[in-house]
Amino acid sequence: MANKILVETSARHVHLTAEAVEILFGKGHELTNKKNLSQPGQFACEEKVTVIGPKGSLKASILGPTRPANQVELSLTDARTIGVAGVPVRESGDVAGSVGCKIEGPCGSIDIAEGVIAAKRHIHMTPADAEELGVSDKEIVKVKLDTARPLIFDDVVVRVNKNFALAMHIDTDESNAACAFGTVYGEIVK
Repeated sequence: MANKILVETSARHVHLTAEAVEILFGKGHELTNKKNLSQPGQFACEEKVTVIGPKGSLKASILGPTRPANQVELSLTDARTIGVAGVPVRESGDVAGSVGCKIEGPCGSIDIAEGVIAAKRHIHMTPADAEELGVSDKEIVKVKLDTARPLIFDDVVVRVNKNFALAMHIDTDESNAACAFGTVYGEIVK
């Protein structure tokens, strides 16, 4: 592949505000870095929460650092499993008008009126990566995966920022559909 891009599966996870962390884990609690992620400054936390919908619940990892808004990223299968209807496919951070749920931690719980989304598949890249690949910020591209079940993902948003590292993110439903297990690379095809 001429323009190899690492494809990572992003499983269900939660982003929390500092206030939510204190409600869920206790006053003064700060998130504990368990493992750095591919995107600089982002990390998986030791702490986990339970995401609760009308029909059930699921354990979810927390990704740090804290954010200005609470956000729950589920696959559409996850959302259906716990009965959260109407989950929109959105870019991370675009939670206005989305649906809500309950988030429970060991010390308390919060009800969020909005913030539950299925993350839109996307590629993180630096300006240098974008120039090399001939794409621009917010451009929509197609990405071909050559796996045991090869496919071309359409409607992939390019996200360019000097603080990013080159990687495409798909959710678990998309990963399963493509047999994208282990180390997988994709190629932009316009």
